[in-house]
Amino acid sequence: MKLSKIMQSRVVTVDMDSSLWEVKMIFDNTKFHHLLVTENDLIAGIISDRDYLKAASPNLGSDTASSKDLATLNKRAHLIMSRKLHTLTSDHSIVDAIALFNHQNISCIPIINADRKIEGIISWRDIMKVMYNKLNTGKSD
Repeated sequence: MKLSKIMQSRVVTVDMDSSLWEVKMIFDNTKFHHLLVTENDLIAGIISDRDYLKAASPNLGSDTASSKDLATLNKRAHLIMSRKLHTLTSDHSIVDAIALFNHQNISCIPIINADRKIEGIISWRDIMKVMYNKLNTGKSD
Protein backbone atom coordinates (compact mmCIF):
# COMPACT_ATOMS: atom_id res chain seq x y z
CA MET A 1 0.00 0.00 0.00
CA LYS A 2 1.33 3.42 -0.97
CA LEU A 3 1.72 6.13 1.63
CA SER A 4 -0.50 8.42 -0.45
CA LYS A 5 -3.44 6.27 0.70
CA ILE A 6 -2.79 6.65 4.43
CA MET A 7 -0.77 9.84 4.94
CA GLN A 8 -2.31 12.86 6.59
CA SER A 9 -2.32 15.65 4.02
CA ARG A 10 -3.41 18.17 6.64
CA VAL A 11 -0.19 19.37 8.25
CA VAL A 12 0.65 22.34 10.40
CA THR A 13 3.78 24.29 9.64
CA VAL A 14 5.65 27.04 11.40
CA ASP A 15 8.45 29.25 10.13
CA MET A 16 12.02 29.03 11.33
CA ASP A 17 11.53 32.24 13.32
CA SER A 18 8.18 31.32 14.87
CA SER A 19 8.27 31.71 18.64
CA LEU A 20 7.75 28.91 21.10
CA TRP A 21 4.66 30.82 22.17
CA GLU A 22 3.20 30.12 18.70
CA VAL A 23 4.30 26.49 18.93
CA LYS A 24 2.69 26.22 22.38
CA MET A 25 -0.59 27.66 21.12
CA ILE A 26 -0.74 25.15 18.27
CA PHE A 27 0.00 22.18 20.52
CA ASP A 28 -2.46 23.42 23.17
CA ASN A 29 -5.30 24.01 20.70
CA THR A 30 -4.98 21.11 18.26
CA LYS A 31 -4.45 17.38 18.37
CA PHE A 32 -1.21 17.62 16.42
CA HIS A 33 1.95 16.16 17.95
CA HIS A 34 4.38 17.31 15.23
CA LEU A 35 4.90 20.63 13.48
CA LEU A 36 6.88 20.88 10.28
CA VAL A 37 9.26 23.83 10.15
CA THR A 38 9.62 25.55 6.80
CA GLU A 39 12.01 27.97 5.21
CA ASN A 40 10.98 29.48 1.88
CA ASP A 41 8.10 26.96 1.70
CA LEU A 42 10.50 24.00 1.90
CA ILE A 43 10.84 21.62 4.82
CA ALA A 44 13.72 22.56 7.08
CA GLY A 45 12.96 20.69 10.29
CA ILE A 46 10.39 19.21 12.62
CA ILE A 47 9.27 19.96 16.17
CA SER A 48 7.52 17.33 18.25
CA ASP A 49 5.48 18.08 21.32
CA ARG A 50 8.30 16.43 23.26
CA ASP A 51 10.85 18.83 21.72
CA TYR A 52 8.67 21.72 22.89
CA LEU A 53 8.33 20.30 26.41
CA LYS A 54 12.12 19.91 26.69
CA ALA A 55 12.69 23.54 25.61
CA ALA A 56 9.95 25.27 27.61
CA SER A 57 10.26 25.93 31.31
CA PRO A 58 8.48 23.32 33.43
CA ASN A 59 7.14 26.17 35.60
CA LEU A 60 4.99 27.64 32.81
CA GLY A 61 1.37 27.84 33.85
CA SER A 62 2.16 27.50 37.55
CA ASP A 63 1.98 30.08 40.32
CA THR A 64 5.77 29.98 40.57
CA ALA A 65 6.40 30.94 36.93
CA SER A 66 8.86 33.82 36.74
CA SER A 67 9.67 36.22 33.94
CA LYS A 68 12.66 33.99 33.15
CA ASP A 69 10.29 31.02 32.75
CA LEU A 70 8.03 33.04 30.46
CA ALA A 71 11.05 34.16 28.43
CA THR A 72 11.56 30.56 27.26
CA LEU A 73 8.53 31.16 25.02
CA ASN A 74 10.54 33.78 23.13
CA LYS A 75 12.91 31.13 21.75
CA ARG A 76 12.58 30.52 18.02
CA ALA A 77 11.56 27.30 16.30
CA HIS A 78 14.92 26.87 14.58
CA LEU A 79 16.59 26.62 17.99
CA ILE A 80 14.67 23.51 19.06
CA MET A 81 13.73 21.80 15.80
CA SER A 82 15.22 18.52 14.67
CA ARG A 83 17.25 19.16 11.55
CA LYS A 84 18.05 15.54 10.79
CA LEU A 85 15.01 14.69 8.70
CA HIS A 86 13.94 11.27 7.57
CA THR A 87 11.44 11.75 4.76
CA LEU A 88 9.65 9.64 2.18
CA THR A 89 7.54 10.38 -0.87
CA SER A 90 3.88 9.48 -1.29
CA ASP A 91 4.91 6.74 -3.74
CA HIS A 92 6.80 4.86 -1.02
CA SER A 93 5.02 1.91 0.56
CA ILE A 94 3.83 1.33 4.09
CA VAL A 95 6.63 -1.26 4.37
CA ASP A 96 9.17 1.50 3.61
CA ALA A 97 7.68 3.61 6.40
CA ILE A 98 7.71 0.71 8.87
CA ALA A 99 11.36 0.03 8.03
CA LEU A 100 12.24 3.69 8.60
CA PHE A 101 10.39 3.77 11.95
CA ASN A 102 12.20 0.59 13.00
CA HIS A 103 15.67 1.85 12.06
CA GLN A 104 15.41 5.44 13.29
CA ASN A 105 14.27 6.89 16.59
CA ILE A 106 11.41 8.93 15.09
CA SER A 107 7.68 9.18 15.65
CA CYS A 108 6.60 10.67 12.33
CA ILE A 109 7.77 10.90 8.74
CA PRO A 110 7.22 13.99 6.61
CA ILE A 111 6.03 13.12 3.11
CA ILE A 112 7.62 15.37 0.50
CA ASN A 113 7.88 15.61 -3.27
CA ALA A 114 11.05 15.76 -5.37
CA ASP A 115 11.29 19.53 -4.78
CA ARG A 116 11.19 19.05 -0.96
CA LYS A 117 7.71 20.56 -0.80
CA ILE A 118 5.51 19.08 1.89
CA GLU A 119 2.71 16.78 0.78
CA GLY A 120 1.76 15.26 4.12
CA ILE A 121 2.91 13.41 7.19
CA ILE A 122 2.60 9.91 8.57
CA SER A 123 2.98 8.78 12.15
CA TRP A 124 3.40 5.32 13.58
CA ARG A 125 -0.18 5.73 14.85
CA ASP A 126 -1.41 6.02 11.26
CA ILE A 127 0.26 2.72 10.45
CA MET A 128 -1.17 1.10 13.56
CA LYS A 129 -4.69 2.16 12.52
CA VAL A 130 -4.22 0.56 9.10
CA MET A 131 -2.84 -2.62 10.64
CA TYR A 132 -5.64 -2.75 13.20
CA ASN A 133 -8.29 -2.38 10.47
CA LYS A 134 -6.59 -4.98 8.35
CA LEU A 135 -6.35 -7.48 11.20
CA ASN A 136 -9.80 -6.80 12.59
CA THR A 137 -11.86 -6.51 9.44
CA GLY A 138 -9.65 -7.75 6.66
CA LYS A 139 -9.74 -4.23 5.17
CA SER A 140 -6.71 -2.10 4.42
CA ASP A 141 -8.35 1.32 4.91
